[in-house]
Amino acid sequence: MTRARRSPAGPVPPPARLRVGVVGAGRVGSVLGAALAAAGHDVVAASGVSTASAERAARLLPGVPLLPADEVVAASDLVVLAVPDDTLPGLVAGLAGTGAWRRGQLAFHTSGAHGLAVLAPAEERGVLSLALHPAMTFSGGPEDVARLSGTAFGVTSRPEHRAVAETLSLEMGGEPFWVAEDDRALYHAALVTGANHLVTLVAEAADLLRAAGVDSPARVLGPLLTAALDNGLRRGDAGLTGPVSRGDVGTVAGHLATLAERAPDAVGAYVAMARRTTERAAAAGRLKPHEAAPLTELLDAAGQDVPR
Repeated sequence: MTRARRSPAGPVPPPARLRVGVVGAGRVGSVLGAALAAAGHDVVAASGVSTASAERAARLLPGVPLLPADEVVAASDLVVLAVPDDTLPGLVAGLAGTGAWRRGQLAFHTSGAHGLAVLAPAEERGVLSLALHPAMTFSGGPEDVARLSGTAFGVTSRPEHRAVAETLSLEMGGEPFWVAEDDRALYHAALVTGANHLVTLVAEAADLLRAAGVDSPARVLGPLLTAALDNGLRRGDAGLTGPVSRGDVGTVAGHLATLAERAPDAVGAYVAMARRTTERAAAAGRLKPHEAAPLTELLDAAGQDVPR
């Protein structure tokens, strides 16, 4: 466990009305800026280089000037860093190199994958740093501001700054929960598995239904997936249904044969998910060892034939 360091800025009270700058007026940054404005803060500047960012800022942050990132930081008491995960380290360090950061500022990033370590160059200059990750999918539209209400915010901060982090999350409509610095990557991997991979699975299922002649996959999948999601959230592995949970090796073998013939690109995903489902069903006692073994053998053999 990484031992918490005391920020050079020291303990501070919960934030008052602040001048807010948004670095990265993308889908997330513009929405959080709008939420902070609705909470009574003054959004004074934003940065965004794409046409889409400019249009989004004009829609969600009307009248807010688009400036270079260092000028946004210079104008702000609170800096919102809403940029891609891989961009964040270089941005924070680059702003430190320009002398943009100043003692007493607040800054939070919205990355789920990063914790506080990425903000070290700002902390070293006296900035109070926070990691606030809204666990929600953003479209960048005005409806996202309303969706923030009740959204879980993964919060990481120095212990003495926790009240500030929680207050800002609440002001944006979120429900803060604590994520330890060392757990940020695992936390983010969990969300990617549950949300991003879910969209891929749904789209894959819809494509297979179209190949099977179903004109409206959403009409078929909607009730089924809604029930499956509810079962999974409420019951975990106990909510599992389908041929793997029943040990129906013949059905799974038939699926693999059909997919190999009609949708070969889908075989790898089916094998990977069926194997993991078998493992979880066995661990939960849904499958006895003698039922899981032939499934595992079948899937291992099928996996060897999947192109890498």
